[in-house]
Amino acid sequence: LMNSLDFQIVSESEIIPQQVLFKTWVDAVLKDETQDSEIVIRIVDEEEMILFNEQYRGKQGSTNILSFPFEAPEGMDSDLLGDLLLCASVVEAEAQQQNKMLAHHWAHMIVHGVLHLIGYDHIKDKEAEEMEALEIKILKSIKIDNPYEERDKQ
Repeated sequence: LMNSLDFQIVSESEIIPQQVLFKTWVDAVLKDETQDSEIVIRIVDEEEMILFNEQYRGKQGSTNILSFPFEAPEGMDSDLLGDLLLCASVVEAEAQQQNKMLAHHWAHMIVHGVLHLIGYDHIKDKEAEEMEALEIKILKSIKIDNPYEERDKQ
């Protein structure tokens, strides 16, 4: 099975993980899928993220990740699952605030985003619980601790 990633790095950040790591994280999510897939990963600075967040979610300010699932027009075959837009500075700041290893937080963001691309959501509580449980399981499979642990202790 071939999962191909198309990287667009337009961020000034100098601490973006290596592309091979992104591939590992994406593959961990898609390991049970039966068809090839393609994902565009665009890593941006805050300015661009603010624009996208306002335009597509109607929310002010920046955010860590946005997922844009691709729906092929009828009759068109496509391996494209969609686009993930990540803001490097937000991911970095969150990792610091939450006392997480930076690469682990990036991994969590990618796992979370890819799950959105394949149809998971967290609007309703039950969906959120299901999605979080899956994130925890996938991250554990690549030896990354439960990203919700601190929150759950409070």
